[in-house]
Amino acid sequence: MDIYTVIAVFLASTLACVVTTIGIYVIGKHEEWGRRNTVYFISFAAGVLITVSFIHLIPKSFSMNIHASLYLLAGFMGLYLFNRLITIFVCHKFGSSNLSIGIIPTLGIGFHSFLDGIIYSVTFNVSIFTGVLAAIGMVLHEFPEGIVTFLLLEKGGLKKKHASTTAFLAAAITTPLGTLVSFPIIQHISRSSLGALLALSAGALVYVGASHLLPAVEREEKRYTLISLASGILVAVIIVMSKV
Repeated sequence: MDIYTVIAVFLASTLACVVTTIGIYVIGKHEEWGRRNTVYFISFAAGVLITVSFIHLIPKSFSMNIHASLYLLAGFMGLYLFNRLITIFVCHKFGSSNLSIGIIPTLGIGFHSFLDGIIYSVTFNVSIFTGVLAAIGMVLHEFPEGIVTFLLLEKGGLKKKHASTTAFLAAAITTPLGTLVSFPIIQHISRSSLGALLALSAGALVYVGASHLLPAVEREEKRYTLISLASGILVAVIIVMSKV
């Protein structure tokens, strides 16, 4: 077991937890600033996540597993179907209750954050460089995720203190928990299996960037979001190309 990989993956997942917690704190204490600026973090993170997935994670997974394209599709569609179950089937069942407004979407965010922890385990086991690339975009999107989780819970009827605590448990602590559960297993799998998991992870990240983050940016219609998106793309390209 490479001690540097162990340290890197747990540092990354812990940092993600901390950044999510900061997002929850900021929106709780400085709600107006959070609402005004969150979209810029979202657009930058979307640029990084999508770019890293297409120019590094996907090609890397294809070099490790000949069936990577199938796993890539499974990762994208799997997360899509899960979100459909949360937003349509479950919310329809509970109608317009507070549960559907706050708690149910938060369960989806919690599951997504748990998957983030697994993605850290996978990407850092491929290489430290691959893990760091994925972590840049993922950590950046944790900040707005903390804010969104808090707002959903508050809209669902929870008071600020309870919304903050629940958001922390759902969106923050679940990431290192996902890493803790998955890392011992992923350490002992073959290169081909690791490639399959990397393709699954890439599919999930493309889905998050293209289907969650970018539409959120478009809804805001803020003036400088295209600049922050382009900045995220440029940063990812520079980092990847500097390694070639």
